[in-house]
Amino acid sequence: MIRSRRLARTAFNPVCALGAAFVLSIGALPVDAFAASKTVVFCSEGSPAGFDSAQYTTSTDFDAGAHAVYDTLVEFKRGSLDLVPGLADTWDEAPDAKSFTFHLRHGVKFQSTAWFKPTRDFNADDVLFTFKRMIDPNDAFQKAHPVSFPYLTDLGYDKNIASVDKLDDYTVRFTLKTPDVVFVRNIAMEFASILSAEYAAQLLKQGHTENINTQPVGTGPFILRDYQKDATIRYDANPTFWNKKDVHIDKLVFAITPDASVRMQKLANGDCQLTSFARPTDIQTARKNPNLTVLSGVGFNVAYVGYNTQHKPLDNVLVRRALDMAVDKQAIIKTVYEGAATVAANPMPPSQWSFNPNLKDAPRDPAKARELLKEAGFPNGFSITLWAMPVQRGYNPNAKLMAQLIQSDWAKIGVKANIVSYEWAEYNKRAKQDGEHDAILYGWMGDNGDPDNWLGTTLGCDAVHGSNVAKWCNRTFDDLLAKARLIPDQKARTSLYEQAQVVFKDQVPYTPIAYANAYQLVSKHLKGYEISPLGGHRFDGLTLD
Repeated sequence: MIRSRRLARTAFNPVCALGAAFVLSIGALPVDAFAASKTVVFCSEGSPAGFDSAQYTTSTDFDAGAHAVYDTLVEFKRGSLDLVPGLADTWDEAPDAKSFTFHLRHGVKFQSTAWFKPTRDFNADDVLFTFKRMIDPNDAFQKAHPVSFPYLTDLGYDKNIASVDKLDDYTVRFTLKTPDVVFVRNIAMEFASILSAEYAAQLLKQGHTENINTQPVGTGPFILRDYQKDATIRYDANPTFWNKKDVHIDKLVFAITPDASVRMQKLANGDCQLTSFARPTDIQTARKNPNLTVLSGVGFNVAYVGYNTQHKPLDNVLVRRALDMAVDKQAIIKTVYEGAATVAANPMPPSQWSFNPNLKDAPRDPAKARELLKEAGFPNGFSITLWAMPVQRGYNPNAKLMAQLIQSDWAKIGVKANIVSYEWAEYNKRAKQDGEHDAILYGWMGDNGDPDNWLGTTLGCDAVHGSNVAKWCNRTFDDLLAKARLIPDQKARTSLYEQAQVVFKDQVPYTPIAYANAYQLVSKHLKGYEISPLGGHRFDGLTLD
């Protein structure tokens, strides 16, 4: 039995989707119209692809959806990796780690919006709908609204969850086919945000099931009021939120600002109180500004260049090793991160338990790299695409510059890299679902504090059509992870994960580049913000003086 307390979230509201575009359903206002005493403006880096958190894997989408509108059964205490209750007061785990029973919180109300008026409180039916929609391809809602659930499938839960059963109105049991000691941590993540079964039934009856992604309804502390793509998202505090003590502001506004320099200017001018992903140069500037506060924390991330192992010639490990040893990581740390990062050799950061300290990079050696290419049958090199993210991330402050440096490094061994980029949502879709890329700049910010999240979610066979952008499936590696999920003992699990990291280093599905330091810039008037080791931004606990 695990007992704790749950923390608040934030909410989001109505948008209608026409094709791939979002259209404002309630007239959006400019950011300066929200200059209220208890309004927090967040200068975010991009528009969300949608608000149904089960359909996405990036913090841009989670900030706008899961971190705003929804709650999960269990969640992470703000600023830490500790689990606390959410919509479940308590839970029980069977000794064999195959059965998990959640005892739900009473009196929780779903948000009342312009498109939905709930007639009952949250109960077990909502948990059943949330998960059955994802795991049962014959579910009526999924048949009416065919979508993919990348995080669920990355974890293999589309195969491993045998059943979700309602024991009574406030008790739900999950039964797995094989043991999984990480299960509770995994369903504390954003993809498992709880939806309203009553609202879903209304959408199904109306023939508008797609609105679950554009007009969200949750139990969280903020309600979405309007959204204008590439401009603003506006939320109001939820007057019926069950944990009101953690919400101290009346309104939350996302001022969508892709340009980092503009975000910094807005923060310095007081147009926003919080901003995403500051550049290294902004840190020093902010420290000199008496109106700003610089928060720092341990970086829990890794940036890397991934190799699509299903594309020739990247399916050849000799080619991947050659590309790996040609990259000048120290130059990238100096130029891209301005020193605010450390060189990465592993697929997880040193702060994650089970990190293998014995893994070392092969020495940077362009001459040796050319020999490997010759051995692989490419004495004259070849051409590939190198995708660069269009947005800043916590693990990569400037993907375009990083791509240019890697492009130059590879040119020295005869490999021509053509840099490609797309809008962020399109970038993710083309890479994860369609696998169009050859090499790609990507990265990961830990989602649950467990080693499986770094290895299984980004490198496992179940994740090949999701967050495994290397499209790499190695059975030896996968078997080690499968064994680790069966064992509660941390020491035994550590041994298996260390072995898996050795396989990773030998096969080079991607080249780890850097572990970025964690910084957050806020207005001196904003209190209560804590850097999450899991990345993203949370808005519970915020106050303004």
